[in-house]
Amino acid sequence: MKFFLDSADLKEINTIAETGLIDGVTTNPTLIAKSGQDIKSVIRSICDIIKGPVSAEVTATETEQMLKEADVLRNIAPNVVIKVPLTVDGLKTCQKLSADGTPVNVTLCFSAPQAILAAKAGASYISPFMGRLDDMGQDSVQLIEEICHIYNIYADFETEVLAASIRHPIHLLDAAKAGADVATLPAKVFYQLYQHPLTDKGLDLFIEDWKKTGQSIL
Repeated sequence: MKFFLDSADLKEINTIAETGLIDGVTTNPTLIAKSGQDIKSVIRSICDIIKGPVSAEVTATETEQMLKEADVLRNIAPNVVIKVPLTVDGLKTCQKLSADGTPVNVTLCFSAPQAILAAKAGASYISPFMGRLDDMGQDSVQLIEEICHIYNIYADFETEVLAASIRHPIHLLDAAKAGADVATLPAKVFYQLYQHPLTDKGLDLFIEDWKKTGQSIL
């Protein structure tokens, strides 16, 4: 499973990239707004840090304008992935971009039929939103399972399932067990993956026992 960081905070991305565990980055208009910076400069800076896929989302809602924005964004760096919403115009845009070799991340997916449309449009990634579905009382894990199952049936579907709107480590675990190819994580959740009280307790015990030996490895 690949890990993407869901962030537009350059300091945050730089710090977590140093772990060597991040394969890419996803952004969206909300994250860009929080950064307080120009979208083009933010994406360029992220692409300098991360050599894997970096999703940059168009803000237009009609195909013609989406394509114009996509042209600007994909020329920032070779690893930019264009992110489009799962709408009629978004899928038209996806089809046109995919046809000329531009990778596309189709976002705001909430059903398996939507995911089928995205795959048929040539999407590189489909982003089902787990947290938002759970907020509505729907089973987000079942959706991930359904999409993975359908994609595995059809060899011509090359779209990767990118689990998004991950709120906690259990979401990640469930997405991994369901077969998602990628999980995009906010920094808070990434750090939570490390944490377990028994790890901390065990480390404290090892350190105390080592001190008793009076030894030094160096």
